[in-house]
Amino acid sequence: MYAQMVMFKTAPGKRSEAEKMAERSYSAVKGIKGFKGVTYFGDPDNNEYGSLYLWETKEVLDAVMKEMMPKMQEATNAVAVEPPFRHIYEVYEPKT
Repeated sequence: MYAQMVMFKTAPGKRSEAEKMAERSYSAVKGIKGFKGVTYFGDPDNNEYGSLYLWETKEVLDAVMKEMMPKMQEATNAVAVEPPFRHIYEVYEPKT
Protein backbone atom coordinates (compact mmCIF):
# COMPACT_ATOMS: atom_id res chain seq x y z
CA MET A 1 0.00 0.00 0.00
CA TYR A 2 1.11 3.60 -0.63
CA ALA A 3 0.29 6.88 1.06
CA GLN A 4 0.33 10.33 -0.45
CA MET A 5 0.59 13.22 2.01
CA VAL A 6 -0.17 16.79 1.00
CA MET A 7 0.28 19.72 3.39
CA PHE A 8 -0.38 23.38 2.71
CA LYS A 9 -0.73 26.68 4.52
CA THR A 10 -3.53 29.18 3.87
CA ALA A 11 -4.18 32.79 4.74
CA PRO A 12 -6.09 33.21 8.02
CA GLY A 13 -9.78 32.39 7.90
CA LYS A 14 -9.65 29.93 4.97
CA ARG A 15 -10.78 26.81 6.84
CA SER A 16 -14.08 26.69 4.97
CA GLU A 17 -12.31 26.81 1.61
CA ALA A 18 -9.92 24.03 2.68
CA GLU A 19 -12.85 21.85 3.80
CA LYS A 20 -14.73 22.42 0.53
CA MET A 21 -11.59 21.46 -1.38
CA ALA A 22 -11.38 18.23 0.67
CA GLU A 23 -15.02 17.40 -0.08
CA ARG A 24 -14.52 17.90 -3.84
CA SER A 25 -11.34 15.85 -3.77
CA TYR A 26 -13.02 12.99 -1.91
CA SER A 27 -15.93 12.99 -4.37
CA ALA A 28 -13.45 12.67 -7.22
CA VAL A 29 -11.54 9.67 -5.81
CA LYS A 30 -13.99 7.69 -3.66
CA GLY A 31 -15.07 5.30 -6.43
CA ILE A 32 -11.66 4.63 -7.94
CA LYS A 33 -10.55 1.01 -7.81
CA GLY A 34 -7.47 0.81 -5.60
CA PHE A 35 -8.45 3.78 -3.42
CA LYS A 36 -8.20 2.62 0.20
CA GLY A 37 -9.16 5.76 2.11
CA VAL A 38 -8.25 9.30 3.07
CA THR A 39 -7.93 11.38 6.19
CA TYR A 40 -8.14 15.17 6.05
CA PHE A 41 -6.73 17.20 8.91
CA GLY A 42 -6.00 20.77 9.83
CA ASP A 43 -4.79 23.24 12.38
CA PRO A 44 -6.88 26.39 11.92
CA ASP A 45 -4.86 28.22 14.58
CA ASN A 46 -1.79 27.95 12.32
CA ASN A 47 -3.69 27.88 8.99
CA GLU A 48 -2.20 24.47 8.09
CA TYR A 49 -4.23 21.77 6.35
CA GLY A 50 -3.45 18.41 4.83
CA SER A 51 -4.55 15.05 3.57
CA LEU A 52 -3.27 11.51 3.72
CA TYR A 53 -4.55 9.30 0.89
CA LEU A 54 -4.04 5.54 0.87
CA TRP A 55 -3.76 3.58 -2.38
CA GLU A 56 -3.56 -0.15 -2.99
CA THR A 57 -0.52 0.09 -5.31
CA LYS A 58 1.98 2.66 -6.54
CA GLU A 59 0.67 2.10 -10.06
CA VAL A 60 -2.86 3.11 -9.06
CA LEU A 61 -1.56 6.16 -7.20
CA ASP A 62 0.58 7.21 -10.18
CA ALA A 63 -2.26 6.76 -12.67
CA VAL A 64 -4.72 8.75 -10.55
CA MET A 65 -2.24 11.52 -9.88
CA LYS A 66 -1.30 11.78 -13.56
CA GLU A 67 -4.95 12.38 -14.39
CA MET A 68 -5.94 14.50 -11.38
CA MET A 69 -2.77 16.40 -10.46
CA PRO A 70 -3.48 19.51 -12.58
CA LYS A 71 -6.91 19.95 -10.97
CA MET A 72 -5.53 19.22 -7.50
CA GLN A 73 -2.72 21.73 -7.97
CA GLU A 74 -5.14 24.38 -9.21
CA ALA A 75 -7.45 23.86 -6.22
CA THR A 76 -4.58 23.90 -3.72
CA ASN A 77 -2.97 26.96 -5.31
CA ALA A 78 -6.28 28.82 -4.99
CA VAL A 79 -6.09 28.68 -1.17
CA ALA A 80 -2.39 28.07 -0.38
CA VAL A 81 -0.08 30.96 0.45
CA GLU A 82 3.05 28.94 -0.32
CA PRO A 83 3.79 25.85 -2.42
CA PRO A 84 2.26 22.70 -0.90
CA PHE A 85 4.37 19.85 0.46
CA ARG A 86 3.65 16.60 -1.38
CA HIS A 87 5.26 13.26 -0.73
CA ILE A 88 4.58 9.59 -1.40
CA TYR A 89 5.37 6.91 1.17
CA GLU A 90 5.33 3.16 1.10
CA VAL A 91 3.09 1.94 3.91
CA TYR A 92 4.54 -0.58 6.32
CA GLU A 93 2.10 -2.78 8.19
CA PRO A 94 3.53 -4.87 11.02
CA LYS A 95 2.96 -8.61 10.80
CA THR A 96 0.56 -9.86 13.43
